[in-house]
Amino acid sequence: MQPEGRLRLDWINPLCILLLCTVGILFIYSAQYSYGGSNWKRQLFWMAIGTGTYSAISLVDYKIFLKYAHFIYAAGIFGLLLTTELSPISYADMGARRWVNLGFTRVQPTEAAKIGTLVMAASVLARSELGSVQDSLVVLAKVAIIFLLPMLLIFLQPDLGSSLVFPPMIFALLYVSRLSEKFFLSAFALFAVALAVLGADIYGYSKHLKDQQEAEASDNAAIVETYHSLLPIHDYQRNRILTFVAPDVVDPSGTGASWNANQAKISAATGGVSGKGLFNGTQAQLGYLPQAVAHNDFIFSVIAEETGFLGSAFVVGLFCLMVTNGIRIAGLARDRFGMQLAIGVSVLFLVHFFINIGMTIGITPITGLPLPFLSYGGSFVLSCFILQGLVQSVYRYRRDYS
Repeated sequence: MQPEGRLRLDWINPLCILLLCTVGILFIYSAQYSYGGSNWKRQLFWMAIGTGTYSAISLVDYKIFLKYAHFIYAAGIFGLLLTTELSPISYADMGARRWVNLGFTRVQPTEAAKIGTLVMAASVLARSELGSVQDSLVVLAKVAIIFLLPMLLIFLQPDLGSSLVFPPMIFALLYVSRLSEKFFLSAFALFAVALAVLGADIYGYSKHLKDQQEAEASDNAAIVETYHSLLPIHDYQRNRILTFVAPDVVDPSGTGASWNANQAKISAATGGVSGKGLFNGTQAQLGYLPQAVAHNDFIFSVIAEETGFLGSAFVVGLFCLMVTNGIRIAGLARDRFGMQLAIGVSVLFLVHFFINIGMTIGITPITGLPLPFLSYGGSFVLSCFILQGLVQSVYRYRRDYS
């Protein structure tokens, strides 16, 4: 007899979540230890809320999300619209308008939009039959609109990093839907063209910076101060890319745009095998790794410096186990919707994990993507619990093969 879904439980991902949350609280506290920061208390609060939300969602048959996918997606888009200048409750900080001010707290609707987009795309693909590209054009058009709308709204905030998590997710969902290989070949070609255009833009911008530096050195005021481009990206976003590919151009002294990246790499590189010990990491404790980023975007740097290779490997191992287990659960799903949800969540976590740790050790540009269950942030932490709750629901209500 098939056991009821609520009696089933996958222990692997909950154990990974528990361990990651524990590490997150400990090192948020450590990152702010030298100046008495209290964000670890807020993080603990959000993790408690997230745990309750995770439990509630995991007990609900994920099929209900298929039924209400349109409403979930619409709520996510509505949240993004509340961040625009037309909204009286939008909140701007450091030139970006990404938050909604609820009075007692600020939330980032981008996280809800990720969930809504995944659920909506999975529902459309689960209800559709995909074959050749030509036969699937209507479905592909629907999926493209589902993804492009939140991507555009997030990009305009501006939040380039968060908008970049959508393409890997959509291609993963289409791949497991067994779409024709011609689509992926065409998409790869378009990606190569887009990369070439971006490369040409960055090259032109770097040349502009060199000319500007030479003009300033020679007191030549005739140099044009503004770089003009057809691409809708900001100079600070170009600076982040240049910090990765040509730091000497954008920041010759190493004290400007590349400072955070340099200090993060120093943190990761000086931890050794076992680290310098809790609260003994010099980069965060002495403020070389800025207080504004040490406990969120660069939390892995603090972990790497204070626990070394062993602690870093432990964290990386937990993420790898969580992602591979999510893919395993996708294979156990009773239907395509469940499979799509589990795959989408796993890829989303993989992108966050790879880019965040990659920018810490210098193999990816700095994009501001946080590290799941480790980086400080209420909206992001809660969204991580919700997404993993969906995966647990897929496992609970999977087909019984015994």
